[in-house]
Amino acid sequence: MKYSIILAALMTAATTFGQTDAPKVTWDKHSLMIDGRRIVPVMGEVHYSRIPADEWADEVRKMKEGGVTMIATYVFWNHIEEEEGIFNWSGQRDLRRFVEVCKSEGLPVVLRVGPFCHGEVRNGGIPDWVFAKGCKTRSEHPVFLALVERLYRQIFSQIQGLQWKDGGPLIACQFDNEYRGSGDYLMALKRIALGIGFDLPFYTRTGWPELTKPVPFGEMLPLFGDYADGFWERSIKETAGNYYKAFNFKAFRSSTAIATEQLGKQEEKLNQGDEQYPYFTCELGGGMMSAYHRRPYIYPEDALSMAVVKLGSGSNLLGYYMYHGGTNPEGQTWLNEMQRTIATNYNDMPVKNYDFQAPLGEFGQKNPHYYLLRPLHLFMQDYGELLAPMEATFPCRQDLPKGDDTALRWSYRSKDGSGFIFINNYERLQNLSTKKDVQLEACGVTLPKMTIPAGTICVLPINVDGIRYATTQLVAKRDGNIYMQQIKGIPSTIALKDGKTLRNVKPKGANQPVYKNIYLLTSEDAGRLFLTETSQEDIGFHVTYEKIREAGPLRTITTGVNKVAEEPADEDFDQAAVYRIKVPEAAASKYRRLLKVDYQGDCARLYADGRLVADHFNNGRPFLYGLWRLPEGCTQLELHLLPMQQDEPVYFPREADTTPGEAVKNITITSEGL
Repeated sequence: MKYSIILAALMTAATTFGQTDAPKVTWDKHSLMIDGRRIVPVMGEVHYSRIPADEWADEVRKMKEGGVTMIATYVFWNHIEEEEGIFNWSGQRDLRRFVEVCKSEGLPVVLRVGPFCHGEVRNGGIPDWVFAKGCKTRSEHPVFLALVERLYRQIFSQIQGLQWKDGGPLIACQFDNEYRGSGDYLMALKRIALGIGFDLPFYTRTGWPELTKPVPFGEMLPLFGDYADGFWERSIKETAGNYYKAFNFKAFRSSTAIATEQLGKQEEKLNQGDEQYPYFTCELGGGMMSAYHRRPYIYPEDALSMAVVKLGSGSNLLGYYMYHGGTNPEGQTWLNEMQRTIATNYNDMPVKNYDFQAPLGEFGQKNPHYYLLRPLHLFMQDYGELLAPMEATFPCRQDLPKGDDTALRWSYRSKDGSGFIFINNYERLQNLSTKKDVQLEACGVTLPKMTIPAGTICVLPINVDGIRYATTQLVAKRDGNIYMQQIKGIPSTIALKDGKTLRNVKPKGANQPVYKNIYLLTSEDAGRLFLTETSQEDIGFHVTYEKIREAGPLRTITTGVNKVAEEPADEDFDQAAVYRIKVPEAAASKYRRLLKVDYQGDCARLYADGRLVADHFNNGRPFLYGLWRLPEGCTQLELHLLPMQQDEPVYFPREADTTPGEAVKNITITSEGL
């Protein structure tokens, strides 16, 4: 089976380690190119310091198997220099080891080096002690830049010999994050990095918000984003904000919904010259976190819809934030963002949990959208070279209001008579209807009238690989075979250029063609195409639990400095109901299992040997914990539940039980998703 161009290039680079003939990476207004061949990468964000080091190899491999062809990760300053002058690169903070794991899997790495990252980390990643230095952070103040230089030197010491030019995987880095001041500051960061020895094929910045002074053209590629919902919204109403725009095909690259709590209202305006860059994303919502005051419940279709919309709008790099969830590491203090910290205190986040409802969850569990997104990722690998130079056309209105159901949302990309039609009959928490008698035309080809069911999200080929048109989705082309995916609710028609038309084709799977070298799969089979997965041994572990303390008086839910409800403090949990949980030793040591807690209440914490190991804000999803992370020999846990209160000033999704009080509904041990 052939690898995608980008993975093959990395493998070539791996064989030339320490030499100067690594594959050449360039870019133009369309895409990245490796040795002159266009690529359309899938970039998955994972935070190495939020995952135990001994799990990295398995988790990076799962990302690759999910179709990720490029890794992005933050280097959180306060994870590595929480105490001034003492850098900790050990254990799960060992950046070099993580980059070497990515190299072993043939995956390029984009480092987001800060100094400000956000990432829902305490102070956005800037250590507490920096704020006592009397300098303005995120500025060209000489004291601050001197501290940044020391940070960058430390980061460089971790990646020496692992840059792309050395045959390593480090292909780019991003400076700061969501910066809105003068581009001079970003350029100062780049000069520091170059002076230290960073020498990478390209550099990036977030393309939002608009800078007060642009960065000189070509210095940093702007990368954009979009989310289906945002925990940062001040409102506690359903579908607040303008996230609905992420479900419309449109030429405007950026989002006006990201970081609204920091940036305020944003206009649909790019930095001057940004449209001359290739259209890339670095923060396409693979899920969403829960803040205490706002707890969105993200659906698998949210991520797929936004990905297809971005691709159909002209994007040639899909970067998911997050693709893999994680857990905040141990520190001298809690390392989560909260309203009570010095800076970046807009939202109260869980102390430990950073699951993000991502395709791969906090403990590496494969969530439904891991499989739902895979066919699109395989398509980007195998057809990216054809897709990349194609221009986007928008037959549908680009500024549809929230929930607008008057027309089918679609676009197409085309070049030299070939193209792809992108269809999105989906919008989060809106009931878009089935569209009847739809007739689409692109590249001089008119498709037969179709009924497009509600919720349909797909990509159809026009004049590609001997196919004149199809009402099925191209997934992959391997060893001369073409794999296609049936679109639920749409009869499968494949019209070939040789004049033959296959109608009402039924899927036969990956081992039996429907015609010559063409294979048709169900969407479920397409999601697992080329995957070799071993099922977990079905062991009926029994969990016992008992309530050992009733909840005390209800706490007063206060409003924080940024005018949203504050999460409970440590001392508030002194009044929590307490349950003692006993788990079988084999479930924690011999087998890889998740503890699954279904509960009624506001929020929960889990303790092992008196130490907080996990926490959860009730958002309608179960509270999970990877038992293999327990301290050796620990089989007894304590669950602390704070009751749900009447009329909390919190947005809860439809799926959440908001009945006042607290109770454990069920506690089980599961291998689901592992």
